[in-house]
Amino acid sequence: MTHEGLEPVENRLKAALEADSASARLQTAMAAGLRPNDVYIDTLVERFAVEPDFFVRDMLTWALIQHDRSRTLERVLPELESPFPQARSQALHTLSKLGDRRAWPAITADLLRDAEDEVARTAWRAASALVPPEEAASLAEVLFTQFGRGDRATQRSLSRALAALGDAATPVIERGKSHGDAAVRTHAVATEQLVKDPYVGFDVAIAAAQRLVALQGAPLVGEAGE
Repeated sequence: MTHEGLEPVENRLKAALEADSASARLQTAMAAGLRPNDVYIDTLVERFAVEPDFFVRDMLTWALIQHDRSRTLERVLPELESPFPQARSQALHTLSKLGDRRAWPAITADLLRDAEDEVARTAWRAASALVPPEEAASLAEVLFTQFGRGDRATQRSLSRALAALGDAATPVIERGKSHGDAAVRTHAVATEQLVKDPYVGFDVAIAAAQRLVALQGAPLVGEAGE
């Protein structure tokens, strides 16, 4: 079948993904995954940057990974350089779901330090899932630079990414615990708790870490009157 013969199918998919109803767009993306067609890949990826609904974006990723994995990987990788943060984030999410380590070299330090928290968070998750064992220590070093960054959700994402690295993360967590910045120390202590007990909630871990860091910074009894 020629490209010309397939083009109307692609155009219909594009139009359906622009429907006003998020529910309709969700059903369209699902249908594209249930009946994969290579011609759908471009249209699904193009939607990354503009789709406003989280659940539809997640379905776009699901639909893509039902397609030929190599073709999807090839098309998604350029989105990591998109000027649109949402496109970068969704591309990273898709790569983590693909689970293909050929994507690892594309997850650069710039993405891991992206100015947009959501992009950085997704990069941390993807990197921790795709990193080859021999690169885990180097990844941990980059993640170390992000200790203390952002809100609670952002910090939780970093801690989980480091915890996923296992022993490779231990040296940077130890270094973080003695950092001059109290926010970095607190985050490192909380991360250590998650490593020791993956089932502990991050809010519990960070609260305990804050108390510990505050106590460590308190003056000794003999110094109180000085």
